[in-house]
Amino acid sequence: MKVKSPLEIYKLLPQTNCGECGFDTCMSFAAHVLDRTAKIEDCKPLVEKAKKDKKAAEKLKKLKEMTAPEIDEVIIGKDLKIGGEEVLHRHELTFFNPTALFFDVSDTMDEKTIDERCSRVVEYRKFYVGRYLTLDGIAVRCVSNDPEVFVRVAKKVAGYGKPMILVSLNPKCLERALKDVKEYNPLIYAANEENYKEVLKIAKKYDVPAVVRSKDLDMLKSLAATFKSHGVKTVIDPVTEPFGKGLQKTFERVVQIRRTAIMMQDKDINCPIMITPISAWMAKSDDVSKMYWETVIAALFIVKYADVMILHSLEPHSIMPIVTLRANIYTDPRTPVQVEPGLRAINNPDRSSPVMITTNFALTYYTVESDLQSSGAKGWLLVLDTGGLGVEVSVAGGQFTPDKVKKLMEETKVAEKVDHRYLIIPGLAARLQGALEDETGWKILVGPTDSGRLKAWLEQNWPPKKEVKS
Repeated sequence: MKVKSPLEIYKLLPQTNCGECGFDTCMSFAAHVLDRTAKIEDCKPLVEKAKKDKKAAEKLKKLKEMTAPEIDEVIIGKDLKIGGEEVLHRHELTFFNPTALFFDVSDTMDEKTIDERCSRVVEYRKFYVGRYLTLDGIAVRCVSNDPEVFVRVAKKVAGYGKPMILVSLNPKCLERALKDVKEYNPLIYAANEENYKEVLKIAKKYDVPAVVRSKDLDMLKSLAATFKSHGVKTVIDPVTEPFGKGLQKTFERVVQIRRTAIMMQDKDINCPIMITPISAWMAKSDDVSKMYWETVIAALFIVKYADVMILHSLEPHSIMPIVTLRANIYTDPRTPVQVEPGLRAINNPDRSSPVMITTNFALTYYTVESDLQSSGAKGWLLVLDTGGLGVEVSVAGGQFTPDKVKKLMEETKVAEKVDHRYLIIPGLAARLQGALEDETGWKILVGPTDSGRLKAWLEQNWPPKKEVKS
């Protein structure tokens, strides 16, 4: 996005503050367009006027160009978006579309193996900081080089409902599969200097996105420019070399591509980037080493600009670090990850169960909740709105205060749920003990600094005795 200030967008809007976009003012709408929570097309008066008025049409066109992301956005399947990035480093703004993870099946696998692999991709879910991390799609590799075998497996995989990549350098195999699965909008892989004319015709005919592939950056740029000039949504693959100097060269190519696209605004190469960690399986070594290097390559390029990947290993120890890293890299650094404040019932508490409090920083909340759930401890957990900050930071910064705690207790009516008047606060909030007692009228007990020790602490200190250890 070339525009840096909402004022640049506002100047080209109708400036009537009609509210049809869902925002009170045109300036507010412009600010939301800038952070990509609204689209220019949401300005209905401008869109309607552009159909009749040439000047309005020019304004609309200019606004679309100004607000388009630096890297093209490509959709695979119904709604899987890749690319669409604005910056080289996430702290400059944020990264928007997480690296799409595709896992392969080959058309030479038996049906049982194909079903097992597809099912594992579809069913994978890892709970992490309040959400489930999942896998994105399935890459169907044409190892047989037989169009009829390939289409049979492609149709089978399509039935699992995940986005697909059709992998073959044989245009006949790609076209045969597309005749039956075009409606699923698969990404086709790949066009190179030998087959690009045929693959281009196929991509245009079936209106699907395509990958162009070459180690030579000049050739890669030429292929991308050719496909884009024909209106084909294009992904570029600079060829992933998995080891040693080859891996270093791959890294250098990827960084050069993305810097050229964003810093030099080169429209010929501003495409999403494909990386293939599956290439680690070409090594003549044991499977553990192959899985290790596949994971290393995936991690490296999740951090550095990969928009879509093809992988092989579906073992938990391979997938978990990749999906966790991806979740962390693609979390908006401008906004703390937080949960809804309020009152949570843990393990079916009763009127004699303890009342505890934590903050709504997601990592803090889910750590505390998990520790309580796994220990079997019953309790009422108050979740204080600290703007997504942890306990120590919010106490120091004034977001965790006695008056806010009192207000939360009143709003949740926690006093009506228990027969006692004891509140357990985190050890990191110990300095608020006296002020909290004065404000709330409850007896404040200082718990451990680590929620992992809550079970032992409760066993020793609950129900309260006259003297309570902190």
